[in-house]
Amino acid sequence: MAKSEDEIVVEDPSPPARDSPAVTSNRAVDIVVSFLLLALAALLAFDNWRTGMGWDATGPQAGYFPFYLSVILAGASLWGLAREFLARKQASGTFVTREQLRRVLQVFAPTLLFCVLTQWLGLYVASFLLIAGFMVFVGRIAAWKSLLTAFLFSLIMFVTFEIAFDVIMPKGPLEGLFGY
Repeated sequence: MAKSEDEIVVEDPSPPARDSPAVTSNRAVDIVVSFLLLALAALLAFDNWRTGMGWDATGPQAGYFPFYLSVILAGASLWGLAREFLARKQASGTFVTREQLRRVLQVFAPTLLFCVLTQWLGLYVASFLLIAGFMVFVGRIAAWKSLLTAFLFSLIMFVTFEIAFDVIMPKGPLEGLFGY
């Protein structure tokens, strides 16, 4: 396949090591997810049965369709479990290696922290910290460029949401400084 002149190829400066040990297998993840979906289906089925999953004089009750959707979900989960237990003698591939999991957590952990910090610091401060942190620690971009970019992005978000569209966003402790 020939590369066109317009194609931009970005290579990973530090790709995951090929010899990184496996954390878990595909089969283990499939089984855990199937059990979790089966538990969710049971919870949904019980709640919709409690709400009413039959017919009354006016037609289907509130839980009729959700109940049967949860039955379908339970059936699919049981099918997945049966398939995995019947194929247990076959080799299962690696779901994630230690290096791959580290890279995923490198993005997931700060994003989860952003969601939690938004409650206390507000959207704009939390966004500033997330963007600056990603740029410095993950992107390895100079601190001054990262801080400037994060500040400008947060400022543009503030102007867009608070002034242009008049949308109320969580501002945290800075709300008083801006007169809101």
